[in-house]
Order: sequence, then structure tokens, then C-alpha cells
Amino acid sequence: MKLNCDCCIAGGGPAGIMLGYLLARSGVEVIILEKHKDFLRDFRGDTIHPSTLQLLYELGLLENFLQLPHQEIKKLSGVFNGNDVTMADFTHLKVAAPMLVLVPQWDFLNFMVSEGQQFSGFKVITSAKVTELVKEQSKITGVKAQTGNGELEVNAALVVGCDGRHSVVRELAGLKVIETGAPIDVLWFRLSKQNGDPLQTLGRFDRGRIMVLLDRGDYWQIAYVIPKNEFQNIQLKGLDNFKTELSEVSPFLSARLNEIGNWEHLKLLSVAIDHLEKWYSEGVLCIGDAAHAMSPIGGVGINLALQDAVAAFNILHVALKQKKKIDNELLQAVQRRRAFPARMIQRLQVAIQKGMINSRNAKTQGLPFMFKLLKIFPVLRRVPARVIGIGIRAEHYKK
Repeated sequence: MKLNCDCCIAGGGPAGIMLGYLLARSGVEVIILEKHKDFLRDFRGDTIHPSTLQLLYELGLLENFLQLPHQEIKKLSGVFNGNDVTMADFTHLKVAAPMLVLVPQWDFLNFMVSEGQQFSGFKVITSAKVTELVKEQSKITGVKAQTGNGELEVNAALVVGCDGRHSVVRELAGLKVIETGAPIDVLWFRLSKQNGDPLQTLGRFDRGRIMVLLDRGDYWQIAYVIPKNEFQNIQLKGLDNFKTELSEVSPFLSARLNEIGNWEHLKLLSVAIDHLEKWYSEGVLCIGDAAHAMSPIGGVGINLALQDAVAAFNILHVALKQKKKIDNELLQAVQRRRAFPARMIQRLQVAIQKGMINSRNAKTQGLPFMFKLLKIFPVLRRVPARVIGIGIRAEHYKK
């Protein structure tokens, strides 16, 4: 089967769905190819940051979005070596909704798809795995994908890779990846919620051992940070030893750690930080994690990807709507706009990660100097709130 559109987007994550929505809203015909049958995957970020809430406000979608079951966090807090610390205060941000919202990513994506379906040019095809880029001479003119109904070919003026840190599009396009490296990995698992548990999502820090708990209603989705490539050594020490370590970091979970019956109950996320030297080639552009894979530190990856989508829309939609040639100069403009914020956040993540790993063997258990300052001078909490909530460069919807 062959289909034609103005823009074919590979990947139905936040960047792909948002870009597709924005383009279809402006009258551009879009086909989004998602390799999975739906968006229901546990190990995705739940954080919707103030920058994204501001975008939804500008699109007239915020009120409806907040009808979804969610949590609102106006001050980001954590427990550091037994000390409660407020790390960021979002209430001072000059945005429509100065808070961080926690909502399962599949709910956010389904919401955006339902909003996009009101536009005739918005089409999502699931269970469609991109296998090949279609070329005419040196220009990419579409993709081939394997679906449950056989091979699908989509011809488009522009192909956008939004297919994550293991992007097939960037690999097929031959775009050069520059590895920054990451000194951490993350173990994901879930434990039941019980009466008396904390009412809000928490980060718990104990001498470099870090646990983040996401409230999924009747269970906690938990991320536990470990040194890079250390999972095998953790397994060799035994599951009981690992549970003891978890109970030391978060004592209130101790009584339910028997829910981790074996190592299969944990999923290893190998953290990677990298970026493309060039985000584009003739006829193709990569954004989001496909262009700059982020660490989960700060939960900012989703929102950076969404900001990429807004920038790409602002720069490209007029040419796409008017059926003009999408030349490399336009694609380069997207990279110029978004590469700096992504690289700055990556560098900050690397610095934080190195500090975390170095502190794992620290002898002292007091409050780090930086967090002492946040307790003494509450006004300083506005700085991390700005970096986490808005980022280095905010993007706004332009009709």
C-alpha cells in the first residue's frame, strides 16, 4: 500500500504526536507511524512541565487536559540523608499554570491524538515499524514500514524522525551520533501503594543512592539509580542484599519489598546521553531523543522533545502548507534553534550524575552545601524551578 502526505513522522512519542497535531491544525497533511500497537508502556516519564502546560494553554487545550486524572506539584521536594528539602518552587514562574503535572504518558499521548483527530490531515498508523527510507537520487522522499497488513510506503515532502534514542531514521539517514556518555543506569520496578504512604511523589537521596517514586494510583512506579554497568554486580550480591539497600533508602517501602520476587520484576534502563552532529539531511529531520538522547535526571527529556516539536512547527509549517521545497537551510534553522538548549541541559545532567556517583561512597551523611543554601534562602529555589520547568529557551506556538 502507498500513501502520500506533506510530512511523515516516524515515532508516536511526545515530539511526534505534538508535531503532528500542530501541523495538522495548520492544514498540513501528516501521517504518524508508531511501531507499537498503543502507548501503554510502563517505563516512560510522567512529568508535564510548566513549559508544556503553557503550550497547551496557548493552544486552548489546557482546561481539557487538566480534566485528566493527575497530580499537581507546585514545589518539588525530596529527602536528602533524612532531611526534607524543597528543591524548586514553580509558583513564581510567569506562565499560565506554574506547576508540574504528573500524568501517565499514555494518557497525555491519547489526549493529544484525540485532539488531533478533529483535523482531516491528522493520521496515526500503529503497529507500523519503519524499515527503509525511500530516496530519489540523494533526497529522502518517504519511508517504507512493516505493518500487520504488509509493507506500507509513505511518500512525503519531509520525513521527521521522532523515534527516540535508538532512532531507526537517524541510522538509515547516516546521521553521525556523538556519544557524551552517562555514568548511571536506572532500574525500574513497581510496588503497591498502602495506607499511610506519602501523599506526593518523592525523590529520596541517601549518599548517592537515589530513588524516585511516581504515583500511579494503586502502585508506585519506582526508578532507582545505579552506577553505569553495575547491574550484574548487584545481581551477584543477591536479591536480598538489593532489597536491604532499597529499604535503607526508603524505609516506608520495607514491608512490601517481597513483591520483588525475582530479577525479572526489574527493568534496566541503560542511560545514554548523545547528540547528532547534524540533525538533518535532504528531506529528513530528527528531533527529540532521536537528535539528542537525554538522561532521566530532572525528567526534562519529554519537555525538551516537545519544545523541539514547537520550534520545528514554527519554522517549517508555512513551507509545508504551501507545498514549497523543504531545503536544508530550513532544516538547519531548527537545529540552530534547539541544539544549544539541549546541549546545555545535557552538560548539566552529566555534572549532576557525576556528583551523584561520587557521593555514593561519601562518609558524611549531612545535607550537601547546595541544599543547605536552598533551605536558608528560599528565593534560590526559583533557579532550579526555571531550569526544570521552562528550560534554557522556551518555545511558543505561532499561528
